[in-house]
Amino acid sequence: MTQPQPHRFDPTILREYDVRGVVGQTLHVADARALGQAFATIVRDNGGRRLALGYDGRLSSPELAEAVEQGLRAGGCDVVRIGRGPTPMLYYAVNELDTDGGIQVTGSHNPPDHNGFKIMLGKRSFFGEDIQQLGRIAAEGAFATGDGAAEDVDLMDRYVDRLLRGIQVADRFKVAWDAGNGAVADALVKLADRLPGQHRLLNATVDGTFPAHHPDPTVPENLEQLQEAVRTDGCDLGFAFDGDGDRIGLIDGQGRILWGDQMMALIARDVLQRNPGAPIIADVKASQILFDEVARQGGRPVMWKTGHSLIKSKMLEEGAPVAGEMSAHIFFKEDWYGFDDALYAALRILDILTRTGQDLSAFRDGLPKVVNTPEIRFPCPEDRKFKVAEEVKQRLASSDAEVIDIDGVRVVTEDGWWLLRASNTQDVLVARCEAHDEAGLQRVKNLLRDQLEQSGIAVPGDL
Repeated sequence: MTQPQPHRFDPTILREYDVRGVVGQTLHVADARALGQAFATIVRDNGGRRLALGYDGRLSSPELAEAVEQGLRAGGCDVVRIGRGPTPMLYYAVNELDTDGGIQVTGSHNPPDHNGFKIMLGKRSFFGEDIQQLGRIAAEGAFATGDGAAEDVDLMDRYVDRLLRGIQVADRFKVAWDAGNGAVADALVKLADRLPGQHRLLNATVDGTFPAHHPDPTVPENLEQLQEAVRTDGCDLGFAFDGDGDRIGLIDGQGRILWGDQMMALIARDVLQRNPGAPIIADVKASQILFDEVARQGGRPVMWKTGHSLIKSKMLEEGAPVAGEMSAHIFFKEDWYGFDDALYAALRILDILTRTGQDLSAFRDGLPKVVNTPEIRFPCPEDRKFKVAEEVKQRLASSDAEVIDIDGVRVVTEDGWWLLRASNTQDVLVARCEAHDEAGLQRVKNLLRDQLEQSGIAVPGDL
C-alpha cells in the first residue's frame, strides 16, 4: 500500500465550528479527500469505524462528498452514504443508524461558491481543537490506512416520519414555507404533503445557485418573498430555512419577523409546562426578555457562549430540554436528539399553536416592549478582535458596571444592556444593544461607542 503523502489545508478553512472555504480558491477536492482520511484516523483511534456521509444541494457538493468518501475508506472506515439532504438528516442518521460519527458536505448559509464540512464524532459535535487536529494529522501525513466499504441507505422517508412523530397540526392553519432552494427542499415537499391544513411552498426545488435569494433567514431582505406570500395569501404564519436546514426563519400572520429569541420565548413557555424548573439555554446575544420569560415561567435561564457546537455541549452538561441562539439555531432535547433541525423546530411551533390555540401575532404583541439593534457585525483585524474585547473588559473592571463575561462582554445598565464579542469564525466584532425605549437605547449605544473609541476601533454607522 502506498504511504499517504502529507497535505496542507489553507489555514483559513479550519474554523471553530466547521471546515469551510471558497471552492477552487481555498477549498479543493484534494482537501476533501485529506479531510476524510484525517477524520478516519481520529475515528479509528477512538475505536470507531462506521460513518454516515451526506451532502447539501450546492453544485460542488457531490464531487466533494465523493472525495470525502475516498478519504474515509482509505483511512479504513466504512461509509454509509445517505445522499442529498439537509444537515439535520445527517445528524439523524448518526443517531438512528448508530454510526461512529458522520460528515455533512455543506456550505450552510454561505454564498454559492462556498462549501465545507460539518462533522460529528460519535453523537457529539466535532469542533474547536478537534478541527485543528485534522490539520496536524494531514500536515504530518500521519493518516490511518485501510480499505473501507460503502453502502447506500435511503433515509429520507424515515427522517420525515421521525419529524412528524408526536406532532399535532390543526387543519385550520394556512402556512407558507420558503425552502430557499436549499437542501431542505426535498424533505419539505414530502412533509407538507402529509400535513393537515393549507400549505404554500416557495423555492421548493434544490438549486445550488440559489436563484430566488440568499439562503440565510436571519437577514431581513431574504425574508421579503415569504412576507409577501404570507400577506397576499392570508397565511397564519410562514417559515424559512437556511441553505442546509439547521436555521429557521419565522413570520407571523401580519408579515412581521420573529427572531430567534422570540421563538425561544414561545417554545420555552411550552416546554416548561412539562419540565418545571428546567434549565433553558440561550446565547449572549439573546434579548433580556427571553431570560426574564424563562424565569417568570419557573425555569432556570442559562446564558451561554454563541456557537452551535458550544450550545450543544452546554445542553449535555446542563441536561436542558431546549436551547437556542439569536442566529435561529434551535435545539430540542425533549422528544428529540439535542441537535438543531429547522424543520423540526417549525413543526414544534405549529404543534404549540395547535395545542394552545394561540395566534402567533397575538403572542408577539404580548411580549414586553423593548427596542434593540440587530446583530451588528463590523471589521476588526484577526489579531485584534479578541484583544479589543479583553481591553473593554479590563476597563470596565475598575468601574461599577455589571459585566457578564462568558463570551466577550455583556454590560447591564439601568436602560438595558449592550454586548461586544469577537466572532469565532470571521475577522469581525459583533455588537448588540437593547433598552426599554429609544432614549435609553441611544444612551446604551453611547456607552458602547465610547469603549470602541478608547480601543481605537472605527465605530460602525449602525451605532
